[in-house]
Amino acid sequence: MFQVDFSKPCHIYFMGIGGISMSGLAEILLKEGFRVSGSDMKESDITKMLEERGALVKIGQVKENIEDDIDVVVYTAAIREDNEEFIEVKRRNIPLLTRAQLLGQIMAFYPYSIAVAGTHGKTTTTSMMTGVLLKAEKDPTVSIGGMLDMIGGNIRVGSSDYFVTEACEYTNSFHSFEPYISIILNIDNDHLDFFKNLDNIVESFKVFAGKTLPGGMVVINGDMEYVGRVTEGLKCRVTTFGLSEKNDYYAKDIELDGAGAPTFTVVERGQELGRIKLKVTGRHNAVNSLSVIAAARELGISFEDIAEGLGLSSSAKRRFEYKGTTEKGAIIIDDYAHHPTEIAATLKVANEVKKGELWIAFQPHTYSRTYSLLPDFAEALSSADHVLLADIYAAREKDDGRVSSKDIERLLREKGVDAVYLGDFLSIEKYFEKNSKENDVLITMGAGNIDSVGVSLLKK
Repeated sequence: MFQVDFSKPCHIYFMGIGGISMSGLAEILLKEGFRVSGSDMKESDITKMLEERGALVKIGQVKENIEDDIDVVVYTAAIREDNEEFIEVKRRNIPLLTRAQLLGQIMAFYPYSIAVAGTHGKTTTTSMMTGVLLKAEKDPTVSIGGMLDMIGGNIRVGSSDYFVTEACEYTNSFHSFEPYISIILNIDNDHLDFFKNLDNIVESFKVFAGKTLPGGMVVINGDMEYVGRVTEGLKCRVTTFGLSEKNDYYAKDIELDGAGAPTFTVVERGQELGRIKLKVTGRHNAVNSLSVIAAARELGISFEDIAEGLGLSSSAKRRFEYKGTTEKGAIIIDDYAHHPTEIAATLKVANEVKKGELWIAFQPHTYSRTYSLLPDFAEALSSADHVLLADIYAAREKDDGRVSSKDIERLLREKGVDAVYLGDFLSIEKYFEKNSKENDVLITMGAGNIDSVGVSLLKK
């Protein structure tokens, strides 16, 4: 496998350079003196930013983009084997690295690397970890799967030994990492187009935990059913967190303010450290923040800096993000939730703080996920007063006819929920405009482009 060497910058080509994760890695390498080029299917603010910072970006993926002076090509799972560039790279025998392999190699240059894994909550937890490291003046390098105001984007290049990143389980990509601290927030059924079943997912997280450096530490949710299986035989230290008192770190006396943000007492190995007030919302984020506290304590950061860093840390974009209020006085919130567990957590917060009725404009993400978890989607969405359904966002998949958003509508109506399949965004906007009232809350929800509904409503 090709090895990237920071002391010997080379020419790296990114296939799909405009993606949120690929662009972040490209930016790190640009700042480290590498020659960076790449391609994407369309121009965007991200590709323009990379060009301004010195990258050569080509729009369109054709074989003519691949030249002999490229030392290594980086690609993602979205690149198919029939891609013109991919075929040309193979023909020229240019070395290839997956995005995860490159990220793992970059991570190896930082003695104190932190990888945040879990089926849910990675981006928000990475955001909180970033806030704590910044408050403690650790000057971290950060790679995050969302746009974060505190670092002005999805990447921050520091000049210290600290590195923090999300670690995604899809296609076992996090097996390419060897972090000093591995955080495991939760394990749930997802990405079943790859893993097939929950047993495979648990095994994948076990392999990830085993990649942690021997002198490092795994920080894991001790209330999970699978914690023993994941941590068995590890050569590194293990620290647990959760709500039960059996954990090394647990939260008690959790209170939510009017916006749903929690305040709670942190207990560290039986000793109360003090109260924490978060800026992010939901009891689930109180639990996730405990993993940040445990990791920060391992790094020698004071509780005062931890408390202040967490108190200043907002979520990344599209995480229960307030967007504005319509002329009628309805509140628009956007949320990235696209798995039943995430949806249930988001709706729990919304129902605790709402003053009017709760509307969800939901765009399911991928056919395989929708088909595999169909009853769970209906159950999670059933706590809303009204559900407006858009067509499924295909992402990397093709419609095989097995499932549609109408199936969710049917199951919700069987539960007595006011659910309406509308398909396109314009129909959703018109329906909400006609039927919403003052103080109603609309959450645009999903990992696709459903957020544009809220943007359009607020322009009217």
